[in-house]
Amino acid sequence: MRCPAYLCYMNIADDLQQRWWNLEAKLVERFGKKPDMEAILFLIGIQEYGNTNTKFSKEQKQDLMHIAVCTLLAKSGYYELEGIDDDGWPHFKQLKAMPTMTLQEQESFLKDHVLLYFENNEF
Repeated sequence: MRCPAYLCYMNIADDLQQRWWNLEAKLVERFGKKPDMEAILFLIGIQEYGNTNTKFSKEQKQDLMHIAVCTLLAKSGYYELEGIDDDGWPHFKQLKAMPTMTLQEQESFLKDHVLLYFENNEF
């Protein structure tokens, strides 16, 4: 028996929220405070860039968050790593346009990709 669409969506949304809270709890345990989405993207960007001993400028921090988003969305075929420049910065090529989504859908979409990233990296 199939559940009504709104109930299925609620179950999926509830599951996503629970998994997100679990990730937040692990990050609080690791770093001592609850990170927002920007902080999580920054952490992923640093992980992907690979240089943790650098003091980053505001522009570089934005670049790191962009690297994170591209890395996350590459799993769904939206981006592809083009290469690494001489300074070690990864560069991505967009393969397809993002679908039109509401802000809430965008947030859930990104959260789902963040969760997948941490699961795949055994966090």
